Amino acid sequence: MKQPPLFHQVIFDSLYEGMYTVDKNFKIIGFNQAAEKLTGYTKDEIMGKFCKNVFRTDRCQQGCPLTYSLEMGENVRNYDMVMKDRNDGAIQLKINGAIFRSEDNEPVGGVVLFRPVSEFKSNSIGINKRHEFQGIIGQNKHMQELYTLVEEISDSDSAVLIQGESGTGKELIANAIQKMSTREHKPFIKVNCSVFPPDLLASELFGHVKGAFTDAHRDRIGRFEMANGGSIFLDEIAEADPRIQIQLLRVLQEGTFERVGESVTRKVDVRIIAATNLNIEKAIASGKFREDLYYRLNVIPIHITPLRERKDDIPFLLQHFLQKYSLLTGKKISEIDDPSMEILMQHNWPGNVRELENTIEYAFSRTKSSIISPEKLPPALKQVKYTIPLTEPQVSKYPGEYEQMKRVLEEVHWNRSKAAQKLGIGRATLWRKMKAYDLLN
Repeated sequence: MKQPPLFHQVIFDSLYEGMYTVDKNFKIIGFNQAAEKLTGYTKDEIMGKFCKNVFRTDRCQQGCPLTYSLEMGENVRNYDMVMKDRNDGAIQLKINGAIFRSEDNEPVGGVVLFRPVSEFKSNSIGINKRHEFQGIIGQNKHMQELYTLVEEISDSDSAVLIQGESGTGKELIANAIQKMSTREHKPFIKVNCSVFPPDLLASELFGHVKGAFTDAHRDRIGRFEMANGGSIFLDEIAEADPRIQIQLLRVLQEGTFERVGESVTRKVDVRIIAATNLNIEKAIASGKFREDLYYRLNVIPIHITPLRERKDDIPFLLQHFLQKYSLLTGKKISEIDDPSMEILMQHNWPGNVRELENTIEYAFSRTKSSIISPEKLPPALKQVKYTIPLTEPQVSKYPGEYEQMKRVLEEVHWNRSKAAQKLGIGRATLWRKMKAYDLLN
């Protein structure tokens, strides 16, 4: 495969996204101007080198997008990756990739387009964690393991059971599983099993025929038929009536069901993703949930850690919600002052991420300045005194980071907004790191 002609290079250089191309041996043969700007490398420096030796991503040894594209026979879209720039800074990226093929359908090379997820950079080699994955926020080790699990099961059609407290983001995990799966472009139907009485839930899931019950004036297909070929998300599955659980067990075992009021057996191909906030073992012991259904659903178990056990993710979540509600409300609120941050970090968050988001939405509705202060927080949180010592998980520390952070803070006369901008991180993240390094005044 030859290097692209000059007019092709002009087109490539006009792209906003960084782009590089490789031959069949994964040697770099093309590199555009956006890629030069993002990585710090010039095209002449890296032409002919193996891409893994240049970019040293967290996917080079296992999970290379081009290898995946080659094996699966499909293009890679919105693949999360951390790439090292010229100065060993970590850049969090979204990757799109595709394989070039000859007229004989033989692979002859590939192309990768990439863009930064955020402006996050660091000169510390060790910082390579993802703090965002398919709309899920967090870089705690439990979240990193969860992201990896979702990626690993992307080519599976096995049933998934997501367990976690209310407000932890079970539906977001279900969305990520569907988005990463081979059924991404197939129907994805969602049902909350707790909001329907048993008879209506049966009709909702499996459909009914005319005359099956009062007000059944015509035939109606159910959610399983709507989801045929795709996936179905059964939220609060443990709230389903035992009679419905038997029917669900049949769908899982045989892929068949019958509409309410009909004896015709129908077959569907649906992947089931279920979720519950109940203690499933207690539900089984009390007879509320069938043990055989549990084992059928729990092929791939996922447990979401409550927010109180991953408080180091709070600054990342706060930054996300500040940006979200700034866009929604038009208010330019970009900071949370130290007393407010202390209060937010001390709270145990029984309502988890949903409660945290509601708190920020409440604060936005009351704040008229650019900074959220304690008096703008919900009354229940304001009862916490700022003088109480903060206890939170230790953040990871990297060689040279303390000196770099202190130097930048001194350069900007300890203006945190300017320091965060120069360091390429959010102000909430800066606060968290300053706390860890005992740099708060």
